[in-house]
Amino acid sequence: MKIVTATQMTAIEQASERAGVSTDTLMENAGLAVAQGARDMAGAAGVRIMVLVGPGNNGADGLVAARHLRRWGAEVICFVVGGRPEPDPKLALALEYGVRIIDIASPSGLELMMARSALVIDAVLGTGRARPLEGPVKQTMQCLENVRSASRPPILLALDLPTGLNADTGEVDQLGVPCDVTFALGYPKVGLLNFPGTEHAGDMRVLDIGVPPGLKEETDIQLESLERRWVSEHLPQRPSDSHKGTFGHVLVVAGSRNYVGAAYLASQASVRAGAGLVTLATPEDVYPIAAAKSTEPIHLPLPDDDGRVSAHAAQALREGSRRYDNIVVGCGLGLSDGTVSFVQDLLFNQESSGLSELPALVDADGLNNLARIEAWPERERGPMVLTPHPGELATLTGLSTAEIQKDRIAVTREYATKWNVTLVLKGANTLIGQPDGAVRVASLANPGMATGGTGDVLSGIIGGLMAQGLVPNIAAASGVYLHGEAGREVASRLGDAGMAASDLLLEVPSSLRWIKEG
Repeated sequence: MKIVTATQMTAIEQASERAGVSTDTLMENAGLAVAQGARDMAGAAGVRIMVLVGPGNNGADGLVAARHLRRWGAEVICFVVGGRPEPDPKLALALEYGVRIIDIASPSGLELMMARSALVIDAVLGTGRARPLEGPVKQTMQCLENVRSASRPPILLALDLPTGLNADTGEVDQLGVPCDVTFALGYPKVGLLNFPGTEHAGDMRVLDIGVPPGLKEETDIQLESLERRWVSEHLPQRPSDSHKGTFGHVLVVAGSRNYVGAAYLASQASVRAGAGLVTLATPEDVYPIAAAKSTEPIHLPLPDDDGRVSAHAAQALREGSRRYDNIVVGCGLGLSDGTVSFVQDLLFNQESSGLSELPALVDADGLNNLARIEAWPERERGPMVLTPHPGELATLTGLSTAEIQKDRIAVTREYATKWNVTLVLKGANTLIGQPDGAVRVASLANPGMATGGTGDVLSGIIGGLMAQGLVPNIAAASGVYLHGEAGREVASRLGDAGMAASDLLLEVPSSLRWIKEG
């Protein structure tokens, strides 16, 4: 599903008009879809519903929804916030169906009407407004805030965007009122997937409004939401006559004296994601602990330098390099002059018997080591996936974490393209950027996964999918979705506090099954 800016949505509407589907038709479709969704949430017959109607197309959509809700027996009051155009066919038709229209009300009277409603629909401002709230809109939002602060507030449903939420950035006016649900019309807007907009919008649902399929203005958009069906279509097949060699061999290079668990989590996640063989390469100092905890991987002790891999450890990997299909490196690796030399040798040494040509995922301390390698993006190497959190990306780019978080999509696109890598920017609504500029958004925010080790699990999952033949960008996107689904399922049982990264491991196979079968 494409994710659009306000300008792109306008272009799609204009292209739809040229293709024979008028803006008025889209508006009628949108209003009907919103009414159906509102009826599902609150009912209709005998239910009091208030619609806050703005001066533009968002308000017109609200009037259409009000008409249908009244037709189904709801008691509907529309409060017109600001002037409507003259003539106004949508308002006239709503009146004809018995919708009560109010365009002047005292704050106390407006608050009372809102408070007595089961549902309030915010159809004040949509994608066309990015200025601070003022005048009648400001007064209306203040009334709505007061009502929402009561002990038993009405359900608040936003039509396309909550008033005060910037469609392109996710920034929210200080007078904006958080919603329970937002019905995005046609496509989700970028601002609904950027914080604080995501949290402000509540539960987002996307409604089909009848935009003709295949419009160039839509297909050219390089930002889309990651959906289960897409992931299902790209997951590796498991033929009945297969064997362990069918599903690839991933080399996981991880762990140090202080971070033994990272090696366990990453290697086990590769196993659980379906890799046929996993070799776990750890420093000699770590090997006995890792081997005792993790029985499925092949264990390969590496030369040790005070609990970390030594600068010359890559030489120990070259003998069996032809056995491996891909590499995961960095989880719990530590940071020193020796680890920097090791990472450089592993990923960029063209005399390494093919190791540097293998697809590689670099995570955690692997990224911090990579940042200390001069001109690394310009060096010859195999395909690469980087999986930083914002702090690690700040180290790699020189940007501040705040700059990255302010426009995560633009930063992800810029550096995936500039570095010619698949870039996974972790966090709420994780982003997957491709070298060609396309970006996918995994619209999942799970505070239960804000705990040490979940990133190691993600790295192992993506590495396991790459071993089974998925190209890096497909493996990364599919792995992010699988990781998110496993986390969602664990959180549904345990809650959003106290989840451990290892809880995800056993959930990965069942989440894989759910994604494939629905």
